[in-house]
Amino acid sequence: MGTPRRHPLRRRAVQLLGVVSLAPAVLLTAQAGPAGAFGTVSAFGQHAEHEAITRAALACAPGTRSDGTCFEPRSLDQLAGHKGTFGAVGAPDTDEIVVPAAHCDNADFLAAPGYPRDRADATRQLLTCIARLQTRFTEGVTAAGGTTAADGTVAPGETDLTKDCTFTLGIRGRDKCEAIEGLGRALHGVQDFYSHSNWTDKAADRPLGKDNPPGLDRTGPAPLLVLGTGRPPAATAVPTDLTTGCFSLLPLGCVRHVQHAGLNKDTGVIDPATGATSGPTTPRGKVAGNFDRAVHAAVADTRRQWADFRAALTAKYGKDRAETIGCALTHDTPARDCAPKG
Repeated sequence: MGTPRRHPLRRRAVQLLGVVSLAPAVLLTAQAGPAGAFGTVSAFGQHAEHEAITRAALACAPGTRSDGTCFEPRSLDQLAGHKGTFGAVGAPDTDEIVVPAAHCDNADFLAAPGYPRDRADATRQLLTCIARLQTRFTEGVTAAGGTTAADGTVAPGETDLTKDCTFTLGIRGRDKCEAIEGLGRALHGVQDFYSHSNWTDKAADRPLGKDNPPGLDRTGPAPLLVLGTGRPPAATAVPTDLTTGCFSLLPLGCVRHVQHAGLNKDTGVIDPATGATSGPTTPRGKVAGNFDRAVHAAVADTRRQWADFRAALTAKYGKDRAETIGCALTHDTPARDCAPKG
């Protein structure tokens, strides 16, 4: 990026084996992460935005059991995170901080003479992100099979949530945790796409340029982010004016680019029950309701991804077993609640 920025998501606690420790303040200030995104913690100007988006999208109504489309409280805690944890959706901010593809960064482009990245390169960067999210999605579907035994019944040891899951550094956990991790890491990048790109944006009322790129003014979910097929979208499906923000650890690495600092809609207040937004804090987020537009697209796409995940379970395991697996993932006491049919 051009000038060092105080990155909202990269000043991040590091979660390891369930223990959360905050990095020293000097490191947090100096560190410019490769992909700032919706917030993960309730500090440093963040309001746990990833958690709120995930809860608004996938929480069951209070006091109701899951019908497979929503997550019961303890299971949702694992996916969305809760006080003192990142959850699966926040996992990329613990161990993929310097991986732009995990956050859909560096697919910047501006249709202007002399811009340092052409459309083809920007598209390749975006497709790299989508491919990574597809891999995470597939990892989750594969791990989900372990939540049931050979006879189709729920595997209690693989679905127990007496202790929180651990989602960092490749540490192997229970199969329910592994499945939720794959889904959560995919959701992180999907949600970041709306924060980091101009997909839902409107530009400010001033001349367009690298500091005020055009907005596509679209509603989500984006057709580009179909993860369950495992196939990349066609390069021709990427809109010409689509851009995400540029990040570089070098102080002047993005000086001629559309930068993350000027494009992101990372921070603001999100009601975890309704998805209603208020108080956007980034320059682009304050323009024309851009923060609200990005959040609502992220909520809608989070629901789409979970629906697609369930469809992928059916394709891989068959209808009856997939229903049991989906029940095991969404219910807090699946050994009791998720007896297979028949």
